[in-house]
Amino acid sequence: MVKNIAIDGPAGAGKSSIAKLVAEKLGIVYVDTGAMYRSMALSCLRSDIDPEDKTAVIGRISDVEIELKYENGAQHIFLDGKDVSSDIREEKVGKAASSVARYTEVREKLVALQRELAKKQSVIMDGRDIGTVVLPDASLKIFLTASAEVRAKRRYKELTEKGEACDLSEIEKDIIARDEQDMNRAVSPLKQAEDAILVDTSEMSIDQVVDRILELAHED
Repeated sequence: MVKNIAIDGPAGAGKSSIAKLVAEKLGIVYVDTGAMYRSMALSCLRSDIDPEDKTAVIGRISDVEIELKYENGAQHIFLDGKDVSSDIREEKVGKAASSVARYTEVREKLVALQRELAKKQSVIMDGRDIGTVVLPDASLKIFLTASAEVRAKRRYKELTEKGEACDLSEIEKDIIARDEQDMNRAVSPLKQAEDAILVDTSEMSIDQVVDRILELAHED
């Protein structure tokens, strides 16, 4: 029997890291929907298309091929046949992804792919609208969040450990701006599904969050 887990929440809440660990513990497939939107954004940036130019972005959709593949147990995302798993993690791509994700045509293309993956097998999927739009019938829905301050500090630590120069206050401003954009977009805004369980990770370790979700999954 296919049983799916939906994890939603704002940028920097730790959704991807947590979902990967839970998937491993449960022996199910992890689907990183954010990687799909980042891939679409990367395609636009590489084609010198402004993510704010709706007409140009929509015009690009039909020419873009996005695939998820699993190699050695890890998810890799391919854009037009090339592995872009690392390239999509750049900060500028993340910002652009929030812009292109607002457009109905972009979401329709990627949501169809996400639903198809969930029909075939049990998955844990994270994003902004998984429990409300993509997988409204998921057996377990989690809304994962943390304060903007905590999320900014986590992102700052992640970037500095990679050797990237960054400013903590600017990161926090960007996170707050992305929250505002994600929550107020016309199509599939970020919001907690009525039947989702809120998990605030501000004062929790990764292991504690994983254990909490596993506990909820076993209760289901």
